[in-house]
Amino acid sequence: MNIIVLGLNHRSAPVELRELLAIPESRMGEALSRLIAYPGIQEAMFLGTCNRVEVYAVVERAEWGFRKLEDFLVSTHFSLSSDELLPHLYRYSDDEAIGHLFRVSASLDSMVVGEPQILGQVKEAYDMALTHQSSGVILNKLVKKAISVGKSVRTNTRIGEYAVSVSYAAVELAKKVFSNLKQRVVLLVGAGEMGKLAARHLVSQGVKEVLLTTRNHHRALDLADRFQGHAVPYEELNSVLPRADIIICATGAPHYVIAKEDIESAIHQRMNRPIFLIDITVPRNIDPGVKDVDNAFLFDIDDLKAHVGQNQEERLREAEKAEKYVQQEVNGILSWVRGLEATPTIVALRKKAEDIKHLELEKVFNRLGEISLKDRMVIEGLASSIVNKLLHGPLVTLKTEAQSQNGFAFIEAARRFFELKEQDIQVVGNEESEETEIDIIEVEEVSEETP
Repeated sequence: MNIIVLGLNHRSAPVELRELLAIPESRMGEALSRLIAYPGIQEAMFLGTCNRVEVYAVVERAEWGFRKLEDFLVSTHFSLSSDELLPHLYRYSDDEAIGHLFRVSASLDSMVVGEPQILGQVKEAYDMALTHQSSGVILNKLVKKAISVGKSVRTNTRIGEYAVSVSYAAVELAKKVFSNLKQRVVLLVGAGEMGKLAARHLVSQGVKEVLLTTRNHHRALDLADRFQGHAVPYEELNSVLPRADIIICATGAPHYVIAKEDIESAIHQRMNRPIFLIDITVPRNIDPGVKDVDNAFLFDIDDLKAHVGQNQEERLREAEKAEKYVQQEVNGILSWVRGLEATPTIVALRKKAEDIKHLELEKVFNRLGEISLKDRMVIEGLASSIVNKLLHGPLVTLKTEAQSQNGFAFIEAARRFFELKEQDIQVVGNEESEETEIDIIEVEEVSEETP
């Protein structure tokens, strides 16, 4: 049994290729059913986002499983050939596959390290696998743990606290000028994309009011509707400057649209209450001389990018902490998986011992003829005690050592020593339910007392 992942992401493949492999929700049930219909694929989950397409699976043999997953991805889009797809794919198995899923859930593998959306996307992928019954004992345990790891990383590190986009950096700086944004008025000048993003982030922080103005008043009205704000005629820009606590300038003008004198006048009318200004334009639309005005705090695009750069460094430092935590959790779940490998062998060994015991007891009872029920129970108890005492040491050792790095060697040795047949072991393994997991076998030392 192997855990594998096959996929591509924003680093390994262009968006055009990622788009081709996207599976709509309406087809997900069919796709997952097709995946687990492959002989040898026991469990499967599909994770698709704008930045990654990945298939997680539990398979009997890793290399065979990778080939089947490749066939599956190619078949999701008939115009895509293997030659076009295969160079972009990455393949991980067992501890690397587990570590990859944990890193994905913790947003350590995201385009923007620390972004929160991926954890919800992993949950959605898992819910889809549950709905279509393509997950089982191993994926259930693995994905639940991955979600837990993702939450813990966000709780125990500050990986998500540093803004790493220019638009959100503007919000972070605004908070340094105004500790509470809820009673602030925002003025958006122009309709540049980064300006709109900054305004959207400010709105999400609960600002009191949004004013919007552009040279195209119809455009201003449209934006006002989207932001639930108020459109201001462009000619009245200077008259509304004193009302604004935060001014975002994002026009396409090749010159200054807000002069130093305009801000000096606005500050005077505000009784020296501060104004925070963000100039997200090149060339700049706010006179740099505004920085010399008391209680005026002006940041241009370079200031914001410098702030983002510092934040990215902070996130990377937090990511290092998260990586260590993820590795600890990988080791823990890997021990569980290794232990799970031993379960079918332990079940098969106990079953073989019980079969031998019952067979030998039948021979003895046939030779003895008529005996009392008490004598029969004494003999059966003696046989059970001998079997359990003989198995106790080997089974305890096998269950313990199976979780070590060399666990497979112990499992293989036990199968050979006790002449366990592969088909018997596979049948036992396939009969297990989720409730059993590794704790299905509790090896207990039987008392010496007999009935």
